[in-house]
Amino acid sequence: MKSIAILGSTGSVGVTTLDIVSRFPERFRVVAMAAGYNVELMAEQVRRFNPELVSVATPELARELAARVRPRRPAILSGNEGAVAVATHPQAHLVMSALVGALGLRPTLAAIRGGKDIAFANKEVLVIAGELMTRAVRQSGVRLLPVDSEHNAVFQCLQGRPHGTVKRVILTASGGPFREWPADRFGWITVQDALKHPTWRMGNKITIDSATLMNKGLEVIEARWLFDLDPEQISVVIHPQSVVHSMVEMVDGSVIAEMAIADMAIPIAFALAYPERLELAHLKPLSLIDHTSLAFEEPDLARFPCLRLGYEALRAGGTMGACLNAANEELVAGFLAGQTRFIDIARHLETVMQRHRSYEARTLEDLLEADHWARLAARELITSSPRRIWA
Repeated sequence: MKSIAILGSTGSVGVTTLDIVSRFPERFRVVAMAAGYNVELMAEQVRRFNPELVSVATPELARELAARVRPRRPAILSGNEGAVAVATHPQAHLVMSALVGALGLRPTLAAIRGGKDIAFANKEVLVIAGELMTRAVRQSGVRLLPVDSEHNAVFQCLQGRPHGTVKRVILTASGGPFREWPADRFGWITVQDALKHPTWRMGNKITIDSATLMNKGLEVIEARWLFDLDPEQISVVIHPQSVVHSMVEMVDGSVIAEMAIADMAIPIAFALAYPERLELAHLKPLSLIDHTSLAFEEPDLARFPCLRLGYEALRAGGTMGACLNAANEELVAGFLAGQTRFIDIARHLETVMQRHRSYEARTLEDLLEADHWARLAARELITSSPRRIWA
């Protein structure tokens, strides 16, 4: 029986993780969960999975959760300290790191230092602190198991293959909802437009990142740290069908691909059960007959400059990844709130990066300082620039 702690239990990855747990009760149990503000769903999860410890965003929400799950309730904490307690629960063998953005930084690092294997869905943590995190992984001797469909696909393709035989990894991207839109229409993109992802059903932030291709820029940085690659060894191709989730090219010219339906249950289950595989009988199997054409194309960096900025942040190193991630989080939040335009996400992001003087980060506090600076810089651009917001 593998005991699991979940950071982000009410998000899409957390919900799917709990679904897998419920289908294999003889293999997994949930001992701790952390979430943000969705107390109603958290209360349902607590009643169903009976964890020993849970955490929510604020003390007020903790009191509300306690009232909802009486009389039988777990220990209930709140805030960053609560998330760290969940991540370091003494009985947890594996931590599902699925918080969104920089929120997952401290609890994930605490889990690694506490000797927990990590099922890793919070790509921003490696974007901000890749060197710090991977060094901690080596020192603790734990496993970092990728959950993002692209990195999980690469991880599967690399099984049993020496590092020196890999020429490059090829991350696939659906292209998002604006793949075929001309650049002169981008100024008219609404929030509703950007949230209509053609393939995946995800949270709002990651859906906007997919629409700008920032998600792929973040994944390039994540791949560098997960698989110990140079930037030149990481390529991105647009693959609208989302059947090939990523590929690995070997030094002899062979290309190995992982293919599956577009369902996060597959990479999540692989990470939970690794090195074993679970029989996911509830999923419809991939039918190649139904996919008579698989297309691949180069990403258009002129229309989607966020991908280029991801590569630039990776090459700059130091605190630039933290700067990139923090500014992007603020700009996406501003777009979702109707405070800035879709096209200004990339424009303002590039401005923040140009103003940031990257420096070597020796501690977590160094990275958090760069994160704070970039958030303030992004907010200043949002509030000071002319706006024309479309509903």
